[in-house]
Amino acid sequence: MPVWNMIEIQRFRERLDKGSLMRMRHYALVLLAGASLIGATIITANAQKYDGRDGSAGAGKPDTPRNSSRNEGAGGPGPGIISVIPHLVPPPGRKAVNEPPRKPRPPPQNAARRGPTVPPPSNERRLVPEEVVVELAGAATQQQFDGVRNRHQLTLLETQTSQLAGTTVSRWRIPDRRSIAAVVRALEADPDVTAAQPNYLYALQQAGPSAANAAQYQLAKLRLPEAHALAKGNGISVAVVDSGVDAAHPELAGSIAGSFDAITVKLNGPLYKHGTSIAGLIAAHGTLLGAAPAARILAVRVFGPAGNGNTFDVLKGLDYAAANGARIINMSFTGPYDPIALRSLQAANKKGIVLIAAAGNAGPKSMPLYPAAYPEVIAVSGSDVNNKSSVFSNRGPFISVAAPGTDIMVAIPDGGFEVASGTSFSAAEVSGIVAMMLERKGDLTPESVRRILEGTAKDIGPKGRDVMFGAGLADAYAAVSATGAAANSLPVEQVSVGRR
Repeated sequence: MPVWNMIEIQRFRERLDKGSLMRMRHYALVLLAGASLIGATIITANAQKYDGRDGSAGAGKPDTPRNSSRNEGAGGPGPGIISVIPHLVPPPGRKAVNEPPRKPRPPPQNAARRGPTVPPPSNERRLVPEEVVVELAGAATQQQFDGVRNRHQLTLLETQTSQLAGTTVSRWRIPDRRSIAAVVRALEADPDVTAAQPNYLYALQQAGPSAANAAQYQLAKLRLPEAHALAKGNGISVAVVDSGVDAAHPELAGSIAGSFDAITVKLNGPLYKHGTSIAGLIAAHGTLLGAAPAARILAVRVFGPAGNGNTFDVLKGLDYAAANGARIINMSFTGPYDPIALRSLQAANKKGIVLIAAAGNAGPKSMPLYPAAYPEVIAVSGSDVNNKSSVFSNRGPFISVAAPGTDIMVAIPDGGFEVASGTSFSAAEVSGIVAMMLERKGDLTPESVRRILEGTAKDIGPKGRDVMFGAGLADAYAAVSATGAAANSLPVEQVSVGRR
């Protein structure tokens, strides 16, 4: 700081009135406060750089220099500097007040039970146009439905009380061409709404018929005849959540324990064949031999004549299955991630129901498909007569086991048969194996079932777990034989019990 002559200082002071001097003092204090803040910011920014709090260098990660070219040479501040001078010093005429910290805003009334915000991705096409599914807590009242209708200008189509999730789900139409994403976001802000999402579409996982002569090669691959000497699934109810079942087919005589049609709007056309094929692979006992020929089938129709299903009908089907004593739910279909359906599946899993699903037919490069990729579900991929991965089968770390899915002889409506392919059939075969396991030991938990299946599977791919076959090819005889053992004693990591 320059040294001023005392006379010059005295003359300078005389030219200032009291008001000017006070203003100068105020501005000086502001500048000092700003300088202190900048210094503190630099220290904080440097500290964050090394302890990972800025998200760029997490704990345990090596620190790397940042690219600061955006600020260099442009006259702007360097990296980590924030040019802010708040009102730390009150302006003239005001007193500084030490205010207590503000209390955080209370969470929304239903924050604890609210589901995730799930507007569809912009590229998602697997949904019913101009429809949304809304979930309300508990048993919703007419007043709540009226409120949702009036606030969001929607048309109510149908409602369903979910015994599994303990909520009420409803299906609504968007009458005014607003986007589904916009309506979902608005619904999620509604305090009466637990969750909202599109009415997602699901597809059955069956390829077209084949001319191959399969001769039920899966029986030997899965060692089913040997397993049938121990159990046949007697008295175990398997829900086939699918396209409905031809109960008059000779292969299924006496096997249908109950049926339910979740489809509200009936469409013209014959019964889609897929569900009959799945039921036959589980419980056939005539020309064909199912994996569990004494099992009881709950025929749950959620897919129409064209083989299309949706979230709302799947929810109704799951609820029926759980309410009617299903020990296993077979889901030979796939779709997108579906949060409301997931909550019902989680509730079913907690009730001890074993959930089994087809991995999908979208091929090895496909993204995960659901419900197979949910942690609560046993995902089954496809294999062929040569123990190779089915060319159409999905892959991923979520695969539990594999079963034959290429060129499988199946039953179809009106007493017919055909050879077809799909991971749908792989899932059905594993559902039959689980039915035999539950006949042998009825108190097995879903996790115990998974451990036994994986711990007794035959390693047919790269050594150990892999994305094609999971733990390996399911072995019915080994799984049923091991059912009496403690599930926790089976070494899941060492899955190879047969030749590679």
